[in-house]
Amino acid sequence: MPDLLLELFSEEIPARMQRKAAEDLKKLVTDALVERGLTYEGAKAFVTPRRLALTIAGLPVRGRDVREERKGPRVGAPEAAVQGFLKAAGLTSLAEATIVSDPKKGDSYVAVIEKPGEETVAVIAEIVPAVIRSFPWPKSMRWGKASAETGSLRWVRPLHSILCTFGAETEDPEVVPFEVDGIQSGNVTYGHRFHAPGPITVKRFDDYVPSLERAKVVLDADRRKEIILADARNLAFAAGLELVEDEGLLEEVAGLVEWPVVLMGDFEERFLEIPGEAIRATIRANQKCFVLRDPNTGELANRFIPVSNLIASDGGQAITAGNGRVVRARLSDAAYFWQTDRGPLPDLDTLKESADKLGLDLSKPLDQRMAKLDRLGVVFHAKLGTQGERVQRIAALAKDLAPIVGADPALAERAARLAKADLPTEMVGEFPELQGLMGRKYAELQGENASVAAAIEEHYKPLGPSDRVPTDPVSVAVALADKLDTLVGFWAIDEKPTGSKDPYALRRAALGVIRIVLENGLNFSIDRFNDVQLLRHQIGTSPSAPEKLGAILSAAAAGGMFGEQARALVAASRDEGHEWLRLVDEHDPAISDDLRLFLQDRLRVYLREIGTRHDIIDAVIAPESCNLFLITRRVAALGRFLETEDGKSLLAGYKRAANILRAEEKKDGEGAFAGAADLQLIAAAGLIEEKGLAVALAQATPKAEAAIAAEDYEGAMAALAELRPAVDAFFDKVTVNDPDPALRANRLRLLNQLREATRAVADFSRIAG
Repeated sequence: MPDLLLELFSEEIPARMQRKAAEDLKKLVTDALVERGLTYEGAKAFVTPRRLALTIAGLPVRGRDVREERKGPRVGAPEAAVQGFLKAAGLTSLAEATIVSDPKKGDSYVAVIEKPGEETVAVIAEIVPAVIRSFPWPKSMRWGKASAETGSLRWVRPLHSILCTFGAETEDPEVVPFEVDGIQSGNVTYGHRFHAPGPITVKRFDDYVPSLERAKVVLDADRRKEIILADARNLAFAAGLELVEDEGLLEEVAGLVEWPVVLMGDFEERFLEIPGEAIRATIRANQKCFVLRDPNTGELANRFIPVSNLIASDGGQAITAGNGRVVRARLSDAAYFWQTDRGPLPDLDTLKESADKLGLDLSKPLDQRMAKLDRLGVVFHAKLGTQGERVQRIAALAKDLAPIVGADPALAERAARLAKADLPTEMVGEFPELQGLMGRKYAELQGENASVAAAIEEHYKPLGPSDRVPTDPVSVAVALADKLDTLVGFWAIDEKPTGSKDPYALRRAALGVIRIVLENGLNFSIDRFNDVQLLRHQIGTSPSAPEKLGAILSAAAAGGMFGEQARALVAASRDEGHEWLRLVDEHDPAISDDLRLFLQDRLRVYLREIGTRHDIIDAVIAPESCNLFLITRRVAALGRFLETEDGKSLLAGYKRAANILRAEEKKDGEGAFAGAADLQLIAAAGLIEEKGLAVALAQATPKAEAAIAAEDYEGAMAALAELRPAVDAFFDKVTVNDPDPALRANRLRLLNQLREATRAVADFSRIAG
């Protein structure tokens, strides 16, 4: 079957846009073909810095013929209905329609519409120009004289040529004829900008790829990545070094070259005094080069790997020398930043008030930077105050969380007070991606506790689903405090994520909280701290709030109080004439409730992504559930229980009991069978199976409830498993809807006890099966 080859050749396509552009081209063209009834065997898109290419294999020469019967009005219908039918069916008169008889509905008109399949070449000639004109580039431009005309072509960079051929392997393919803004389709492409800039005539994909290779163009981006990685590793190995691999940089560099040539440059060893992360950041950001390290020590070497887009006549010496000059200049800047950040600030006298407020030591450089951040009043968010105010809240919450996570409260508070201190440093100002990491370096230099230094870097983690979570207790306390403060704050100002927008990355913050809690096994109530932190947001920064307010809020957190309890504790400590009392009265605990539901929703997503059944999750999570760790443990225990024969059988028995109760409650009313069954009535009935279920419930229910109270979910499931034989026997031998109304009601109460016993563990009504 014939294949399609399409290439759109232009000026440079930005590397960050290339992968998506290739996928967009593939999807837009193949979707349009399928919509026109043209199926295919396979499609693959390619991209280089100068071209988008697409090959589609196994297309038919023409589409299938279509025969459609369109039913019309009855014979004798009003003229308006008849004319509407003729117009819709494309008929000129009723003579072109047929009449079909129906014994019930009578005779009616039917139009038989036959459409011959379209020629594939003609369809492609319509589809491709439409795709080009509507292509979804994030940024595009007009060029040349046509740019002054409304509606002229927009492309990421000037589009120079379009190659489009179609044909079978055994034939010479034909050029699909069309034109876009004066650019006529053809069978010509162009090679490397410098090595082979002339035109190249191609027929189909099989000769297109080798023709480009001969013209020094590697079409496949993944193959360019393999070449770069292999050559860089080999160069490093030959120099006795090891490549510091960087997938993001590798992807970017592969999008900058069509014919990758890997080289090696160097810089002075004196620059190795700069932290390795800063060296790597400056070389990566400014020159798109890889760095190398000593495989024995793990320390960076004074070498770097640039990737050229051409084969230089001098072996790349001029290229590496040029890169080296820029690298040295940038490293000189980094060395200056590194030295400056470790020295004292010139305006220490102006920082004393901020230092006193935050408990900082102005003899230490990092403390000075935190005091400066506070004094400058750098705004975190217009409605959430400054970074200095935010640090105060985070420090208070980290101190509250410390006993829960096993951290020293003083260390947690100290780490939180310094967590944002590197933001005003010269190094972070130049390389924002180093925030946290440079704070750790500076903290180590001024002799901070190792856990405090680690927490300054790790409190941002996890930054995504594949990033590790902090495990040091101090880091855990500060990371949780930072994320919970962010969530509570944006909830308080009603800046919550929507279906399509999450500008403040609140979903990521919530996932971070969930992963930190679960992967560290933290058993505590989220509500316990959310509501206290909400009070801090609303009144903690009020200038009229008494100093003792912080102690009151910390007491609420330490005492396990949340919701109305925390609010009541603050309100009970009233001092007349203070503005913060009004803010307490305006406090809305519903904000914390809504945030809890959001965290539950994120937990559902997380558990589903790791393979947990959605119905089991829904069976466990209730609106008031606020302990993420216990929710997950209960979900896991219930999942394991339902995989056993006891679990499956008990679920079936529950479903049967619930269905009977639902039907009978419609007759007798909701709650008609509440309360315990009458044991004397059961004894009088004389049915061993009925008595067996009553006894089993009396024994298993308190066991399950006690196990739940002790957070022993496996024990709770084991207690429910004891019910299985009695439930099976009951439904096998006992008639629930007995003619005797008293026996019927008593047996329904017994089934209601079964339903309530399972509710102590989970809502079995939500479980499928």
